[in-house]
Amino acid sequence: MKVLLVPNFSKESAVDGAHYLAHWLEGEGVEVQWAHDKKLYPDRLVDTTGVGLVVSLGGDGTLLRAARIVEYSEIPMLGISYGHLGFLTSGSPENLIETVSDALSGNLHVSHRATLDVEVDFDKSDGSVCTERMFALNDLSLTHGVRGDMIVFDVSVSGHHVDRLRGDGFVVSTATGSTGYALAAGGPIVTPEFKGMVCVPVACHTIMARAFLTSPDDVVEIRISRERQAERLFFADGQPMGEGLRGVRARVRRGPGDIILLDRSARSFYESVSRVFYGRTKRE
Repeated sequence: MKVLLVPNFSKESAVDGAHYLAHWLEGEGVEVQWAHDKKLYPDRLVDTTGVGLVVSLGGDGTLLRAARIVEYSEIPMLGISYGHLGFLTSGSPENLIETVSDALSGNLHVSHRATLDVEVDFDKSDGSVCTERMFALNDLSLTHGVRGDMIVFDVSVSGHHVDRLRGDGFVVSTATGSTGYALAAGGPIVTPEFKGMVCVPVACHTIMARAFLTSPDDVVEIRISRERQAERLFFADGQPMGEGLRGVRARVRRGPGDIILLDRSARSFYESVSRVFYGRTKRE
């Protein structure tokens, strides 16, 4: 088996942990591959041929980077927390070798996390339209630009028009992403077993706009109104799409493959919810 290490290169402790883990894995006869430092080589791709396990060492942002490397291939992933929040990660530096050893021997719980397949159409300066497609584990977000202008847009689900909204934006998230931007915008916390999408309006100028859930087979479409030419930006898992271009329409559906996260038990999600959002560190 080959193990791919994806450390947060900006955090010395995470890089040290990756070196320590690499030394142990090689001693166990396991081939080790390193992801590159994306800040130094932003356009370089990571070849996952032959990889049987991905270990991210950092925070949730590092795990999201690892997910973008894996995309829909369903290579198992394990997150070791060296970050601030650590909601998606399941292990700590103190039990690094033990956790990775359990992952290699198949002794960890397997959590299937739904993904998103995102398509956004952009207007080009020559009047033509181009389409960019991206993977997302957490969400697609529509936000206003630096001038803060209100965006006018229509939301439809599988061809059924829901509403025309005026506000700061819109978030379409997975259950995994429900604890990210969608939660900050007022959406619900959703169990990872939910395979549909969570749709959350952001600061809309109405008291009627509410978050709603879709089925796994639905397609959510966001169409920007041309009656108000405000700056608008699209992001997939926080990564900008169509930089320098004007987004006009987005289509979001469930991705063709899940992200496979390894953790200690099926209770890990609720323990993390309790720890991160309710501040509880032990059972009362």
